[in-house]
Amino acid sequence: MTDTSGAQTPPIVIKKYANRRLYNTATSSYVTLDDLSQMVKKRSDFVVYDAKTGEEITRAVLTQIIVEEEGKSGQNLLPISFLRQLIGLYGDSMQWMVPRYLEHAMSSFSSNQDQMRKSLQDAFGGLFPFGSFEQMGKQNLALFEQTMKMFSPFPGMTGTGAKSPTDKPAEGAPGSDSSLTDLQQRINALQQQIEAYGKKEKGES
Repeated sequence: MTDTSGAQTPPIVIKKYANRRLYNTATSSYVTLDDLSQMVKKRSDFVVYDAKTGEEITRAVLTQIIVEEEGKSGQNLLPISFLRQLIGLYGDSMQWMVPRYLEHAMSSFSSNQDQMRKSLQDAFGGLFPFGSFEQMGKQNLALFEQTMKMFSPFPGMTGTGAKSPTDKPAEGAPGSDSSLTDLQQRINALQQQIEAYGKKEKGES
């Protein structure tokens, strides 16, 4: 995060106490998970530490924010099939690849989101480029479906979690000697697709 002069500013320190209260050291005030959620949406960088042990617990708090948001009516962003596949990847031999790829995919999605916002702002007389929005949405959806199919330890699963009787075992499945090389090649190919999507949309705007 940078200030108006372009200098790098340190993240805001949030301390979590034993009573589960969160304290913003920058404003010297207690905050809630909803306050932290708003900070994330405003792209305010922060780290969370356990006030007693000094351990960084940012990941746990962000996960808790997601759980809170998912519990709100109409705020469901994580499909059940995605959650099942993600849980299934814990402990899998290819688990180490998932964070890197998902981070790259979400970065691309965020870039497309900014592009859509810009298109809305530039729209004149209420004539919004719905075709472009729909295309971006389809591309992003296809990207995430490809991601989870590639990493899923259950290659025969459909969106409902059921295995189709016509599904064939995936070649190069995790556990085979060639799986690492095959998956790395697929990651590189999908990353090229991500970059191509971004360049294409910027060229059309």
